[in-house]
Amino acid sequence: MKISSFPFQTNNWSSVPKEEHKGETGIACWQTQMMNDIRVRMVEYSPGYKADHWCSKGHIILCTEGEMDTELQDGRTMKLTKGMTYFVGDNCEAHCSSTKEGCKLFIVD
Repeated sequence: MKISSFPFQTNNWSSVPKEEHKGETGIACWQTQMMNDIRVRMVEYSPGYKADHWCSKGHIILCTEGEMDTELQDGRTMKLTKGMTYFVGDNCEAHCSSTKEGCKLFIVD
């Protein structure tokens, strides 16, 4: 990843509006900041959330609360719990995430 030039700044996530995105089940609430071509998000999945699509976008994801399962299109499932990170590049393994109890994530993509 190349991080293009932008000035030093801080962000108070409590002032960033939340956007709701419906999943196949449940809701994902996104707070998004764009830094040139880099999207930085705080995401909260409701209990019972399951994504409604296979995603091929690359991400760096830190789980800050709860846990989620990420199914890869080849059938493998990876569990992410509080304090864990996963990394995947653009157009690598397609993935679909879900959570039973809900979770909070910090995502850079």
